[in-house]
Amino acid sequence: MASLAIANNSDVRFLGKLLGDVIRAYGGEELFRRIEYIRATSVDRARGVAGAGSIDRGLDRLTLDETLDFTRGFMLFSMLANLAEDRQGVTAEADADLAGALARLKDEGIGHDAVVKLLGHALIVPVLTAHPTEVRRKSMIDHKNRIAELMQLKDLGLDETEDGDRIEEAILRQIALLWQTRVLRREKLGVADEVETALSYLRDVFLPVMPALYARWDRALGERAPSFLRAGSWIGGDRDGNPFVTAESMRVAVGKAAEAVLGYYLGAVHALGAELSISIEHVEVGEALLALAHVSGDDAKSRSDEPYRRALSGVYARLSATHQALTGKPAPRPAPLIAKPYDTPAEFRNELVTVARALANREEGPLATGGALGRLIRAVETFGFHLATLDMRQNSAVHERVVAELLRAGGVCDDYAALDEAARVELLRRELESPRPLTSPYADYSEETASELAIVREAAAAHAKYGRACITHYIVSMAQSVSDLLEVHLLLKEAGLYLPGSEPQAHIMAIPLFETIADLQGAPAIMEAWLAIPEVAQIAAGRGHQEVMIGYSDSNKDGGYLTSTWQLSRGSTALEPVFEKANLGMQLFHGRGGAVGRGGGSSFAAILAQPKGTVQGRIRITEQGEVIAAKYGTRESAMTNLEAMASATLLASLEPEKLAPADAERFAAAMDQLSNTAFKAYRGLVYETEGFRSFFRQATPIAEIAGLKIGSRPASRKKSDAIEDLRAIPWVFSWAQARIMLPGWYGVGAALDAFEDKGLLREMASTWPLFASTLDNMEMVLAKSDMEIAGHYAALVEDTGLRDSIFGRISEGWQATHDGLLQVTRQTRLLEKHPGLETSIRLRLPYIEPLNLLQIELLKRHRAGEDDPRIGEGILLSINAIATALRNSG
Repeated sequence: MASLAIANNSDVRFLGKLLGDVIRAYGGEELFRRIEYIRATSVDRARGVAGAGSIDRGLDRLTLDETLDFTRGFMLFSMLANLAEDRQGVTAEADADLAGALARLKDEGIGHDAVVKLLGHALIVPVLTAHPTEVRRKSMIDHKNRIAELMQLKDLGLDETEDGDRIEEAILRQIALLWQTRVLRREKLGVADEVETALSYLRDVFLPVMPALYARWDRALGERAPSFLRAGSWIGGDRDGNPFVTAESMRVAVGKAAEAVLGYYLGAVHALGAELSISIEHVEVGEALLALAHVSGDDAKSRSDEPYRRALSGVYARLSATHQALTGKPAPRPAPLIAKPYDTPAEFRNELVTVARALANREEGPLATGGALGRLIRAVETFGFHLATLDMRQNSAVHERVVAELLRAGGVCDDYAALDEAARVELLRRELESPRPLTSPYADYSEETASELAIVREAAAAHAKYGRACITHYIVSMAQSVSDLLEVHLLLKEAGLYLPGSEPQAHIMAIPLFETIADLQGAPAIMEAWLAIPEVAQIAAGRGHQEVMIGYSDSNKDGGYLTSTWQLSRGSTALEPVFEKANLGMQLFHGRGGAVGRGGGSSFAAILAQPKGTVQGRIRITEQGEVIAAKYGTRESAMTNLEAMASATLLASLEPEKLAPADAERFAAAMDQLSNTAFKAYRGLVYETEGFRSFFRQATPIAEIAGLKIGSRPASRKKSDAIEDLRAIPWVFSWAQARIMLPGWYGVGAALDAFEDKGLLREMASTWPLFASTLDNMEMVLAKSDMEIAGHYAALVEDTGLRDSIFGRISEGWQATHDGLLQVTRQTRLLEKHPGLETSIRLRLPYIEPLNLLQIELLKRHRAGEDDPRIGEGILLSINAIATALRNSG
């Protein structure tokens, strides 16, 4: 496979050659030649080489065993190509670093003081979720990351690793390990597995990277920046549609996070103790440090002249005791001294600051600046004793049932569900004013109610043990009314997390998630009514802000790509005056996925495209599945992506509006028209066409995807085959596998075609970031789709009349979208203005086509009843390989 490469990427050539060597060594010369023949003919087809279309691909001559090996080979090439591409910085963006953003703001007349003022109340949080879109096992990702580390050493011109291995041989060994590592999971992932996976990123990447980023930002700002970048997680707290998330899984998630961060601190303090060998024979030490050394209990004569080491011995002992108190386990390296545990992270930080101030005694000295101690202090500020803030999430329908049962059992209301909204709000507010609990130890509650009560009580226990920062948000999915939020307060009250009185307190914020098109349109009215409730307004004022979550996935499934994008922007814009009227900061939580159909694409561009006035220095964004591995798989990529998120937030918050009001009004009116047309076209196909559900389930591997065992959540919210009940992830993932990618473009072609003023559309594409970003993301989807291959998938549909009718509409829609996009963007081909991305996708296409064709053949055999286990394994491997090659397909 020596030619598995493109001419302008030496990394791909190098890694492709090594992969070929591995396949030849472990699969044999015959397998290598078969795979290479398929690869070469596919590349020729993709390049349009004369006569290539009539060449036999050689796929039908593969045995089932060879099919499995071939699929693994192409998947591994895609994985290595992804690695090479990431290293080449294909997705790098201008001003996506803080220094670049500061320079850009300065050029626009926005000075240092304005930046510092914004950062004083800023909050930026990537929130890791367990949404199942990562098809690769962690073992595969670990080997890939090790190859990336070795490639960095190679870049430095080194021939050997620090262990004495030749670098090229070490990379070859890692590829050989990849070839011999099982790709598919044997068991379905459980919540505990998802917690462990997230912890590996938080512990190994976020913990060391974020303090290092702050050190860089301090230099760029010329002063110490506030700790505005934090880490968040849903894993172990997201119960929406996942019956496996319980109070116990929440306890495990929070406990393991605390254990990980405390272990990191212990290692850092131990290393500092070894480093700070400063003797009072050579330097004067302040009273504060001497006092800390004195109370440490470290009386070793060998350290009697080393106050820093003695002080840190005491710090380590207290931290070791904290580890025992919070985890129930002794520290990995127990302290020889007896000490009292820290009550709070602030107490730990204060003692570290005492050490730092002593080092800074001479401001001109090199020890006066950051270093390892400065990074540790920053880590404690950022991660506390909880590592990542865990969100709770549940569906509003569950809350309604639970509250109805509590009110009935408590003798308050026999039929809460029968009440109208006004009556519900009145009743809930009255209950929230009362200090008495609703629950009784003598009542017999349903399993659902008991589980929900156990969850909020576990949250209260976590607050008591780890501090309130461990759980601060409660997301209400499918929020459609004020009562949906008040119900959460009622549940929190049962655990002491909502306290009534003249100054009511909510220790966890209730946050609505607006997901469907109708919900997004109704969001401003709901939030206005919510913030008009006196006790809610009082709580929010004390906090200074209120969060609102907007969902990209379900809004897309509900209304299509263009309408979803526009209504998310419209909804955000409409919320801003509601918050301004309430004199309250607005914090938007963007529920994005990896695929464009679920809000995927560049986070930097997406944040910059947010409506002016809606970012306000505060933003949270979900990160999931394959996106987590791509963005945070290595420390280098994590630094790049976290800095891009911070820089974009800064620019979106402070840059002046570049669109004139008249232009903004014209563009919005045009988008309204485009959105309405696209919405009708999308709904007409997906929800109003008889038989569409059958077409979707037969033309895509939706049923087979369930066998991937990539997450703990069921594919549907209910036991139903209705598209409305299907989760957005398998919906998008299935269309991607079939190369149709319908959620990322359908309806847009009809909208562009029907819009008469094409000059206005071209103006919007060139001057309006939102429209430009929308078209850019859609263009990428179109480039990855393939209607010829999609036709082979459509042939799986048994009813030929249904197949021809629906696929005909899809093909016509794709062509209209393709042609309309090129006309608006003034291009002669897709991605003409994005050569880096074009090269990336063109590299992959020849490797995806044979995988698609093999998958189709295996699907036919599987659905015909053939029971050879290698057929099922081949289908799952092909799903894995295609997803890896497409990258952002979930």
